[in-house]
Amino acid sequence: MHSRGVLLLTGVLLLAGCSSPSDPPPSPPLSRAATVEGVVPSSVPSPTSVARKPVTVVLDPGHNGGNSSAPSVINAPVPAGRGETKPCNTTGTSSDDGYPEHAFNWDVAQRVGALLSAEGVRVVYTRPDDSGVGPCVDERAAIGNRAEAAAVVSIHADGSRASGAHGFHIAYSSPPLNPAQGPPSLSLAEALRSGLSGGAFPVSTYLGTDGLAPRDDLAGLNLSERPAVLVECGNMRDASEAAVMSSVEGRQRYADGIAGGVLRYLGL
Repeated sequence: MHSRGVLLLTGVLLLAGCSSPSDPPPSPPLSRAATVEGVVPSSVPSPTSVARKPVTVVLDPGHNGGNSSAPSVINAPVPAGRGETKPCNTTGTSSDDGYPEHAFNWDVAQRVGALLSAEGVRVVYTRPDDSGVGPCVDERAAIGNRAEAAAVVSIHADGSRASGAHGFHIAYSSPPLNPAQGPPSLSLAEALRSGLSGGAFPVSTYLGTDGLAPRDDLAGLNLSERPAVLVECGNMRDASEAAVMSSVEGRQRYADGIAGGVLRYLGL
């Protein structure tokens, strides 16, 4: 999904490297997250979050708003795991009326981050805004690895034009390349499926089985050494789902489902 020369790590997995500092980027201040319409993060941690050591979750909003302006950067090959390479990143899809996936991914990630932060979770984002280029897919995985994240969640939306294609699915690396990609990642995927299903979102009619999709071709998942999944929230080419994704209320529903799944996985 960005140039190895591009370093975009501040504020907080999987379809997108770049050089980066040795430490993971800090979470953006709560006031930044609050700039997303309708997001009101709590400034007071819950009592349980004070009593325990913060756990880290990396949120990876897919693509980026400036990718289309830098084709030479995002088309450059980077490691994708399993001995393969892939383009650094892509521009993502959009709804038929022009609402871009990168903006949807960014908005939902900020909402999820606000909900997790309110529960005392340390949130790290793979990119600081929705106007830059990258980072590349291998660097996005590296951010989660350096952060020693308890969970990495990449947030996306699909652009299938298959007739009747709609619904969410959650991808995880399979066959696993390390222990974290085995049962931990599957458990994370199942928890997120429960969270989105509980929000009345339908499972995919065209990809995966029962909302779960084992994949061996997604760089962000293949290169992760932490439990990691990629959530395709729905199909932006389906008019009904696009309407939900384009609305503030719809994006908050997606965020509620994703955050609820992450908290379920973490046991919080």
